[in-house]
Amino acid sequence: MSSKILIIGACGQIGTELTTKLRELHGVDNVIASDINTRKLELVNSGPFVILDAKNFNAIKDCCINHNIDTIYLMAALLSATGEKYPMEAWDLNMNSLFHVLNLAKSGQIKKVFWPSSIAVFGPTTPRENTPQHTICEPTTVYGITKQVGERWCQYYHDKYGVDVRSIRYPGIISHKAMPGGGTTDYAVEIYHEAIKEGKYESFLSEDTNLPMMFMDDAINATTQIMAAPAEDLTIRSSYNLSAISFTPEEIADSIKAEMPEFKMTYKPDFRQAIADSWPSSIDDSVARKDWNWSHDFDLKKMTSEMLTQLKKKYQS
Repeated sequence: MSSKILIIGACGQIGTELTTKLRELHGVDNVIASDINTRKLELVNSGPFVILDAKNFNAIKDCCINHNIDTIYLMAALLSATGEKYPMEAWDLNMNSLFHVLNLAKSGQIKKVFWPSSIAVFGPTTPRENTPQHTICEPTTVYGITKQVGERWCQYYHDKYGVDVRSIRYPGIISHKAMPGGGTTDYAVEIYHEAIKEGKYESFLSEDTNLPMMFMDDAINATTQIMAAPAEDLTIRSSYNLSAISFTPEEIADSIKAEMPEFKMTYKPDFRQAIADSWPSSIDDSVARKDWNWSHDFDLKKMTSEMLTQLKKKYQS
């Protein structure tokens, strides 16, 4: 019997495109997508799918047994802005789902785990420029706290029990296929949709807020690359820094104006500004580039061109 992959939280922003990529790499029948509901019918109908609550250990275990799962990608989470509104729900989902998966690996039920961390692990005391792999992590959001704690548990389970867990600290992710799910960097996706639909956008972050970002294609490639890397090459078992591009709302607006001169941008910072101000403006990911040959493909100009091209097709169809 061939081994199979389970994606928990497959209907999320990253999970949706990760499912597609993994099915291309491993075959449709070898990748089981799961989520707590069936809101993404296209994904549900594209291959094996099960309704699965990430907080239910027995349900996850049964799914792994029934489908001969040996690798889990745990993508279910409440993100930064949503987590501030529902802190206990964020803690419950983000932490207990990780424990469930790590414990399945500890028991030998599964062999490999991917769990995403985030730049939210950093805080106002972290060096903002070229944030190093090993640095001060004092997050100020519930989401960041869950990711920081999760990183320590990943390291612990690897050191104590030999669990093959792999993780990267995602920056803001930008995609034309799936809408964001309540993160502080969501403006960088919304702006392209509104540029096409309305020709204008009001940013909830100030014009000079510089944050690390990444096009979805690069994020998916990084995820599949780290999971394919030989275990002996990986020196980080908490979570790897990952970087591609950093820009401000003003800079992304200017990149849109280069193709749509009539585009208008205004600014009305809200509670998410304080979250963004606690995060780095650029990331040093040299360890990932050394250990598993990570490199990104999309810069701001290339990303903007791709986003506008694809969204024009979407809204004009």
